[in-house]
Amino acid sequence: MGNLIGLDIGGTKCAIILGKTGDNDTLAITDKIIYQTKDYPGPANMIPQLQKGTEELLLKHEIEIYQVAAIGISCGGPLSSRKGVIMSPPNLPGWDDVQIVRIFGDKYNIPVALQNDANACALAEWKFGSGKGFRNVIFLTFGTGMGAGLILNGNLYEGTNDNAGEVGHIRLDTFGPVGYGKAGSFEGFCSGGGITQLSKIKALEKLQMGQTTGWCKSINDIESITAKSVAEAALAGDTLAQEIYQICGSYLGKGLAVLTDILNPEVIILGSIFVRSANLLQPALDESFAKEALHPARMVCRIVPAALEENLGDYAALSVAANITR
Repeated sequence: MGNLIGLDIGGTKCAIILGKTGDNDTLAITDKIIYQTKDYPGPANMIPQLQKGTEELLLKHEIEIYQVAAIGISCGGPLSSRKGVIMSPPNLPGWDDVQIVRIFGDKYNIPVALQNDANACALAEWKFGSGKGFRNVIFLTFGTGMGAGLILNGNLYEGTNDNAGEVGHIRLDTFGPVGYGKAGSFEGFCSGGGITQLSKIKALEKLQMGQTTGWCKSINDIESITAKSVAEAALAGDTLAQEIYQICGSYLGKGLAVLTDILNPEVIILGSIFVRSANLLQPALDESFAKEALHPARMVCRIVPAALEENLGDYAALSVAANITR
C-alpha cells in the first residue's frame, strides 16, 4: 500500500487529492481540498496554494512527505508530459510554459508526473474502472469537448509530441456544428458544445417555419439552450430533442467505427454525456457503428460508460501518480 497525491488543475476549480493504493490494484480517496480557480488566478497564486493545501492534508492525516510515493498532475492541454510543462491552456490564462513537474519535484523530492486530462482519465478507467483487465482501451471524454486517451498494448500511448488522442478534430461530415475549429468534426457533433449548436440550428429551423418546441418558444430562447436542457426535453418525450440526440448518436457511432478500424480496441469507454444520456444515444450509435465498423474489429470491441464518473477527475490525478510507481 502507498500514499499518493493528485493535483487536478482546471479552469473552474483545482483540487488536491490524497489517496492510497491497496491490494489487488485498488485505489481509495482519503481526502481532498478544492479551490476555485478564479480565487487564485495564475500559477503565481495557485501553485503556492496547492503546496500549502498539500501540506495541510498530509499534516491532517499524520503523513510525512517521504511516505508519499508520487505526485500526479492532471491538467487540460496543451502541455508536454515528457518535459513536465503546462503550455498555455485556453481555460487557464497566465499558465504559460509552467515547469510544474520541476516545481513540485524540487520542493518535495519525490517522483512527479504530468498528463493531460484525457490521458489521466484513460489511466483511471483502465486501472480502476470500466477498462480494468484490458490491454487495449480507448477513453473518450465526451463532455464539453471530445478528446481521447489511448491505452495500447497495456501502455499509455501519447504520440510523438503529446498529440495522440486528439480525435475531436476528425472531420465526420462536410458541414455541421463546429468543434475543435472545424465544421462537421467529431467534437462538433459529439460534445456538449456541439449538441448545443445543433439544437440551436434545429430550433431556428422550427421557428422560421412558424413552429415551436417546449424548450424553445421564441427567438429569445435560443441563447439559453444547452445540451442538458435538450436532454431533459428528450427524456420527457419531445420528438425534436430526441432527433437531435439521434443525430449525435449516429455520428458518435461513425467516429467510434473510425477509431475501431484503426486501433482495434477491446473496449471504448465514454464519459460525461454518455454516462447521463446513454439511453438517448445508444440506438442510433449501435446502428451506425454496426454499419461503419469492420466486422472482425467490431465483434471484439465493447462500448461502455465510464465507471468512475462522479469521482473521475480525482481518480485521474491519482492515477497519474500511480502510473509512475507501477
